[in-house]
Amino acid sequence: MRRCVRGILIVLTLCGSLVPAVSAHAAEGGRAAPVPLERLFDNVAVSDDGSPEEADFDGSGTSLPARDLGAAGWTPGRVLTVQGARLTWPKRQPGEPDNVRAAGQDVRVTGRGDALAFLVAGTAGTEVGGPGTVTYANGTRSGYRLTAPDWLTGPLATKAVALPHINTPGGQLARQARLYVVTVPLVPGRAVTSVRLPSAAGLHVFAVSVRNATQGWTGSWATATGGYAAVGPWTDRTLRLVVHTSAGGPRVRVRFDNTFAAAPVRIGSATVAVQATGAASRSTPVALSFGGAAGVTIPAGAQAYSDPLGFSVPADTNLLVSFHLPGTVAAAPVHGLAQQRSYVSEPGDHAAEGAAGAYTSMITRWPLLAGVDVSGGPGSVVLLGDSITDGDKSTVDANRRWPNVLAGRLLKQDTVPRYGVLNLGISGNRVVTDRYPGDGVSTDTAGVSARNRFDRDLLAQPSPPTAVVFEGINDLRWGTTAEQVIAGLRELAARAHARGLRMLGATILPCEGEARCTAAVDAERVAVNAWIRDGEAFDGVLDFDAVVRDPARPARMLPAYDSGDHLHPGDTGLAALADSVDLRLLRP
Repeated sequence: MRRCVRGILIVLTLCGSLVPAVSAHAAEGGRAAPVPLERLFDNVAVSDDGSPEEADFDGSGTSLPARDLGAAGWTPGRVLTVQGARLTWPKRQPGEPDNVRAAGQDVRVTGRGDALAFLVAGTAGTEVGGPGTVTYANGTRSGYRLTAPDWLTGPLATKAVALPHINTPGGQLARQARLYVVTVPLVPGRAVTSVRLPSAAGLHVFAVSVRNATQGWTGSWATATGGYAAVGPWTDRTLRLVVHTSAGGPRVRVRFDNTFAAAPVRIGSATVAVQATGAASRSTPVALSFGGAAGVTIPAGAQAYSDPLGFSVPADTNLLVSFHLPGTVAAAPVHGLAQQRSYVSEPGDHAAEGAAGAYTSMITRWPLLAGVDVSGGPGSVVLLGDSITDGDKSTVDANRRWPNVLAGRLLKQDTVPRYGVLNLGISGNRVVTDRYPGDGVSTDTAGVSARNRFDRDLLAQPSPPTAVVFEGINDLRWGTTAEQVIAGLRELAARAHARGLRMLGATILPCEGEARCTAAVDAERVAVNAWIRDGEAFDGVLDFDAVVRDPARPARMLPAYDSGDHLHPGDTGLAALADSVDLRLLRP
């Protein structure tokens, strides 16, 4: 009941902001009509290395090096897709105005979507921001709050791109500069006509657009990037990755993510096919395209969606997504624990081959590939989790992760829509603290924290009606307090509710017998679970602790469900988790 009342208050607050825009503008006395952002550029952020005096981004003569931006693939006029939003890097040469210092300007922005995306950075030495207003074609408005991390001190975990240098009047310094993409919610279904920027000293806006990439699609498979790791190196190789669908549909698109990268990556060609066995397909793989071209270069930190393809994607089936890497790739964004064997070819472009002969090596990670969507459908339930959701200790190649079992249940019933199920678990992941630092090549692929990956991994997925967070044991096992975990989970729930999502919380499993699961850790776990069950923050609770614990010894898992390491359930335990979910909780 508490959540219902709170939800009503949120709706009333939003509705209260939907007043006629015309009267608001009249009260302000003849403001100028909204114009495209580039006509308002009043600051220079980018300079040539040899002419740092051309720019003064932060008021002290410091600027972004054009060479570093070019090396990252952020060239003038380049369209960058980040968090599902298409944003254009300013089509300006070094030394020309290329960003707006936010001071309440009215910017012409059009489109329908779920969010407004800003390419921003702050220059005040700390996070800066303020309130702004969106105006819709029907004359209504809604408010938003935009905040931008600082370009030199902001978190690497949430940045879109980091550059290795800054230009100063005295020369170039080896100090990282960051740029960020920040999204704010829109009223669903309404056409945007303009946006009023905040008035906030030190807040710089390079681009703004309506995010609509999530509309009309259902996520069938997805994974979360856990880090940027050494691979291969691969030169002129084709990767054939095996992924398992949840929902099916008549059209498909795939998504590649170059998250955390410092340099662009080139995909020469790509195909999709239904798997027969191993690296062999049932029929000839079908070519994907990108803006009508066979391949695509993905800038550092950006994404690439393939064009929609008429290809019947079966539900609950293994697909082969193959892509040729014509250049040398020595490091790539990866999902570290696939629990699925995929394949690497001998030299050459073998993406269009149905036979397995060219694929002579195996890998058990998913590099670059991040999503498979199908057209139409009811949207997807998104599961944010750690190694238990990721499927650690489940049978390799068998698709027995608890999200797979949940997807199978949804396909066999008619009580709720047959949602897709997206597994955004990362082995080793935590709610509060980062394992992977968010930048650079690392052997740690346990990801940035759930708080820091929430917008990228959850909010940018296609049409999610409901999300589940099932994390916390890794925080507790490594010294984070129950209070800190609760604060992190409360923040995630609030951020989901602000975007209109239904958010479910899952209780943390017992793990007595594992080396770090001490009695003190169990006491903290019990405290977190008590708070989750209280219902203060979440719209519903999945009491996974109650499902798998031993009634005789509640601090440990039932032996029948234990994989043997006392931390991760085996196939039987994972199935028990999925079977315990009341599917009615998934309906928004």
